[in-house]
Amino acid sequence: MSVFIIRRLSQSALVLLIMSLLVFFGVFAIGDPIEIFIAADADQAERERAIAALGLDKPIWLQYFFFLSNALAGDLGRSFVFNIPAIDLILLRLPATLELAFCAVFLSVAFGIPLGMYAGYRPESRAAKTIMATSIAGFSLPTFWVGLMMILVFAVELGWLPASGRGELGSFLGIQSSLFTLNGLAHLALPALNLALFNISLVIRLTRAGMRENMPMDYVKFARAKGLTQRRVVFVHVMKNIMIPVVTVIGLEIGQVIAFAVVTETIFAWPGMGKLIIDSINNLDRPVIVAYLLIIVLMFIMINLVVDVLYSVLDPRVRLSDTGK
Repeated sequence: MSVFIIRRLSQSALVLLIMSLLVFFGVFAIGDPIEIFIAADADQAERERAIAALGLDKPIWLQYFFFLSNALAGDLGRSFVFNIPAIDLILLRLPATLELAFCAVFLSVAFGIPLGMYAGYRPESRAAKTIMATSIAGFSLPTFWVGLMMILVFAVELGWLPASGRGELGSFLGIQSSLFTLNGLAHLALPALNLALFNISLVIRLTRAGMRENMPMDYVKFARAKGLTQRRVVFVHVMKNIMIPVVTVIGLEIGQVIAFAVVTETIFAWPGMGKLIIDSINNLDRPVIVAYLLIIVLMFIMINLVVDVLYSVLDPRVRLSDTGK
């Protein structure tokens, strides 16, 4: 397994290098930040000073070379807008996005797996049909519309939950999060549920399909013939087999909800990375955009590596080859 992990990390370095090329040249080919940061009545000398201060007077290949050499030392550039390291700016917003993402994934697992198992175990029941019909709605309804409806119903009409913001932060073991206060949880409820709806539907359908596929199999009949209880057959033997594709999807979900929480964070004014990238795109804050995209790529790579390792833990038949075959 160690050789596999080392090989995957080497491949990850190559992927990051290629992505840095694509992202850097792609972002730097769009627009001119000087037009945004400099007043319209600025003279040519002021424009040239601003261009030199941002390092935009150098050829793009030389800018990339400086960026790459600094990135190897952990420096992804300074924000044009805030004049602080881009990585610090992103890490400042990262906790808010992470707590939103992990709450969304937790909801998708907590609701998706039990409901999917029931829908697969009792496929002809009225409850199972209701679950599947609801999951189709979860797939079909656009996230921004659902978010707006949640605000209208639960915040404006009923007044049960706040419509925006992160809420009060609490501290536990030195970690600050809105998960540790009631006010913070109240602010987190609507955006987390909005972000989780699509994933809950996905996990329901995937788990149901796994149940329908595994229940008629011989190993289930054999387990029943041995006298095992139905609960043990379902929750130990069947669940273990259906968890492999579910773990794959959940692993990818973590990366997706972190990377694509932009819409939810914008609707609920959640101060995370998604809102930061939208503001950075509007301001053409190139270092922040490049740093954000590279961090997301790195995150996806690491999550996929963890999912591959979990395969072999869940199913001993899946071996991580050290030979690359």
